[in-house]
Amino acid sequence: MDRIIRFWWVGLCLFPALSGAQVQLVKHGQPKGRIVIDQTIAVDSLAAALLQRFVGEMSGAELPVQDFRDALGARPGDVLIGAFQLDSWSNPPAVMDSLVDDGFLIHTRDGYLRLISGGGNGSVYAAVTLLDDYLGMNYYAKETYTLSRQADIHLPAMSLEDHPAFTYRQTFSYGLEDPVYKYWFRLEAPDEAFAGNLWVHTFDRLLPSDQFGESHPEFYSLIKGQRQPGKASQWCLTNSEVLERVSQQLDSVFEAHPEHDIISVSQNDGNFTYCTCDNCAAIDEREGSPSGTLIHFVNQLADRFPDKTISTLAYLYSMHPPRHLRPRSNVNIMLCSIDAKREVPLTDNATGQDFVKALKGWAEISDNIFVWDYGINFDNLVAPFPNFHVLQPNMELFHRHNVRMHFAQVGGKRGEDFSELRAYMLSRLLWNPYQNADSLMLEFMKGYYGAAAPHLYQYQKMLEAALLSNEVPLWIYDTPVSHKDGMLRSRLRFRYNKLFDQAERAVEDDPELLRRVRRSRLPLQYAELEIARTMPERDPVRLNVMLDTFAARTARYGVKTLNERNNAPGDYCRLYRERYLRKPEGNLAAGAKVIWEAPPSPGYLEGAAEALTDELYGGTTFGDSWIGWEGRDGSFIVDLGEVQPVQSVETDFLHQLGAWILLPKSVTYTVSEDGAAYEAFGKEILPEDRSREVKFVGVKSEQPAPVSARYIRVEIEGVKVCPSWHYGVGYPAWFFVDEVVVR
Repeated sequence: MDRIIRFWWVGLCLFPALSGAQVQLVKHGQPKGRIVIDQTIAVDSLAAALLQRFVGEMSGAELPVQDFRDALGARPGDVLIGAFQLDSWSNPPAVMDSLVDDGFLIHTRDGYLRLISGGGNGSVYAAVTLLDDYLGMNYYAKETYTLSRQADIHLPAMSLEDHPAFTYRQTFSYGLEDPVYKYWFRLEAPDEAFAGNLWVHTFDRLLPSDQFGESHPEFYSLIKGQRQPGKASQWCLTNSEVLERVSQQLDSVFEAHPEHDIISVSQNDGNFTYCTCDNCAAIDEREGSPSGTLIHFVNQLADRFPDKTISTLAYLYSMHPPRHLRPRSNVNIMLCSIDAKREVPLTDNATGQDFVKALKGWAEISDNIFVWDYGINFDNLVAPFPNFHVLQPNMELFHRHNVRMHFAQVGGKRGEDFSELRAYMLSRLLWNPYQNADSLMLEFMKGYYGAAAPHLYQYQKMLEAALLSNEVPLWIYDTPVSHKDGMLRSRLRFRYNKLFDQAERAVEDDPELLRRVRRSRLPLQYAELEIARTMPERDPVRLNVMLDTFAARTARYGVKTLNERNNAPGDYCRLYRERYLRKPEGNLAAGAKVIWEAPPSPGYLEGAAEALTDELYGGTTFGDSWIGWEGRDGSFIVDLGEVQPVQSVETDFLHQLGAWILLPKSVTYTVSEDGAAYEAFGKEILPEDRSREVKFVGVKSEQPAPVSARYIRVEIEGVKVCPSWHYGVGYPAWFFVDEVVVR
């Protein structure tokens, strides 16, 4: 090897340094240089392949790729990729010493095109930067890019150093199905960094409750005086045997994955489910936060694995740092902003300021912080979510407070609200959070939407202004209905649709651009449908046409789900027709008076009686027309106004596990003519339902022949406490009711 390197150095010396010279890669459609690499280095080979492919697409010339051992020295115009060239570079720039992992240097001042990596994927990122910034190529979405056709390709004299603001950069986008997209936007995935792909909510993976819950309930949280083993339960973090067993697990995982040096030991999903035994409670009380026991525990793991990094969540109950404990230097804090509203930057509203307080607190005691930020409406993915104006200031905030790693969790599937634009902007900002976000938006829109871009840009700016001009917050579990008097009021929706009409006309002769515009219009069309179903007066003909259009386009454009619970657009359209376009014929309870016996929870009492009999059915979000009871049973009487023949009674329930909304155990109906003496009418037992989908479940009792009744009593037996398999194990469960139908 020494002989080969010396020979390569002699070859370089045959050519004088060309100070300030340009490098010509292609002339008149013919290659002028070669790509020279160490072919044993996979990442450099990938960089060479990308450069060769796209230079070829631009010019028609294929730059040959050679191993440096076979190249017999370098020639002016050659592309040198990798560390092999360093021993023969007589006067490298001083910035070479400052390159970091994933950083790179692009240098042409001596007549060669040199791509030098600081480690990681640096050489690949150098290649895509060259294509993006200097050769006129742009990437937008999965397998969607533009490039400049040119018979001559030359580069100016330059020496460019670049490196990432965050050492780990992750987002969601269907573009990641395309490996070029992933490298182009310099993104990473958990399985590339975390040993055994153990990265968040790992307690039950490391110490499975179905394996240890029955034999060792003491391993799990004491909640309300009782040990609660379960898939969503947390650990008793002061139990010494838990520490020993988890240490053994980590040892096994690291041994199986020697290439990785970070692992997540982090709480299961859910809130309030931490252990309250005497030992755990004492630490948390002293530290002023349930993060106390967590840091106490992971610090011990960090001491046992000093050459590894133990990552843990600061999430929901553990968001705020402990008062006295300090994370070890090899403890990574994954801080989550899940409770913050999104209409303004995190520094500008109360929920965001609470997160910022936590961020500043962690930054004072750790320089090893991973922020998990949220940027889309998970309950209604295909709905307008104008948060583009907060992306840059939030990311700059993170970078200024010791954040090393960042995951921007956004909806990234086809059809979600401007998902391609959001993924583009976030990936650019993950590399450099000090860029102008508005410029990034315009850059993307012009390239991706063509002549439709000015209209869609105006749409986004109008939506942003309308959001900021009212007091309705933007929430990651939002519903378009909550904005029907704000940014989605009728006058504005009319204007938004005009802008989309103009956008469609601008690209009507280009099928691909028209498809992109129409796919981006789906969230507005969904919002129109959602708002329309809440109106007492509806136009069934118009709504059926809108549903036909929405169903056809979601199917054509590959839109698979409307929310994170995987409810499909086709099912939505079918249920919409059944639920909102067909009033219950002969409903004796329409407009009936409701008398409470065991009333709903306080936040749902106002207007609840009218909501149960207004014949306006609730949607998939619990804040929309539903009436809720938390941790207890419910009971009410529907007064039909006079004695009438009754043959069936049905109540409508919501199933939404992510919001701790479970179906009740049973519903009992009794009837009375005088309101004093009640007779049995029917009792329905509901089976436990663990499915993730959001559902509407009608609970109906029916008699073979009508009975005379004026009063219908509805008694609902709730689950009351979330079971062991649920996120809220040991804490109160909800049930939600909407419409009552009596026939």
